[in-house]
Amino acid sequence: MKTGIHLVSYDVPGGTGAIAPVLAETAGLVEEAEISSLTLMDHYLQVAGMGLGETDAPMLEGYTALAFLAAHTRAVRLHLLVTGVTYRHPGLLAKIVSTLDVLSGGRAALGLGAAWYEREHRALGVPYPPLAERFERLEETLQIVRQMWSRETGPYQGAHYRLAGTINSPQPLTRPHPPIMIGGGGEQKTLRLVAKYADAWNLPVQPGTGPDAFRTKLDVLRGHCDREGRDFDTITKSVMYVGTPPSDPATTDAFIEEMTAHAALGVEEVHLMPCGPDPRPVIAYLGEHVVPHLARL
Repeated sequence: MKTGIHLVSYDVPGGTGAIAPVLAETAGLVEEAEISSLTLMDHYLQVAGMGLGETDAPMLEGYTALAFLAAHTRAVRLHLLVTGVTYRHPGLLAKIVSTLDVLSGGRAALGLGAAWYEREHRALGVPYPPLAERFERLEETLQIVRQMWSRETGPYQGAHYRLAGTINSPQPLTRPHPPIMIGGGGEQKTLRLVAKYADAWNLPVQPGTGPDAFRTKLDVLRGHCDREGRDFDTITKSVMYVGTPPSDPATTDAFIEEMTAHAALGVEEVHLMPCGPDPRPVIAYLGEHVVPHLARL
């Protein structure tokens, strides 16, 4: 099983001026620990109510921050977990991820979801359509990025987006295209889109809940794959561990036991979320005491 690190806070010791050096050092520790992916949230305000601070806490724009991390890494895969579909026009999003992939040497991925943080949208004047429309836009975005990352340069006509020409030069280095990950567990819409369009799927899991909930979602996803004519095994399955990462022998043993059960179901990567003000000690501990155990699963 691979390990990913998901950074969610920029309220680092030393204030705003310390954000860049802390991120650079964090990226170096991630690579030293042989962690496979480094991901960020796609938000413009901090998410209040998650123990990460209030909405006025520091928050970086995701793709700009990923470009910075690309310059400070050599091997780790980089993406947002996940991009809110409402925040960027699909054609521009395909161009942004293409640019990240080219400049990182083929290490970009596209995480994508229907978006949810209404307060953030209202605060910054970003349109916030009803949920049904956001899923319609999500599907059209998936179609557009796949067309942009192909040899097809003709128009695209959808209900919400119309592109006169899907020209994208340079194309990403990653072929056939950067992996597309869809996040979420909605059984009727989200998992259908995973089966139809995605290369990878990520589901949040709560500590101590066991693998039963994940098993249920897998069964639903398998059904959608059957209906779409998709090979279920070609989709990479991962989980977001929504809890404090292990930090001592007792929590490490319990965590490894949980992940062993998930690995038996086919989970290939777990994303861990350092929530404190300084992610560096957490990553150093994970690299020494957790990542090697997961790699053996």
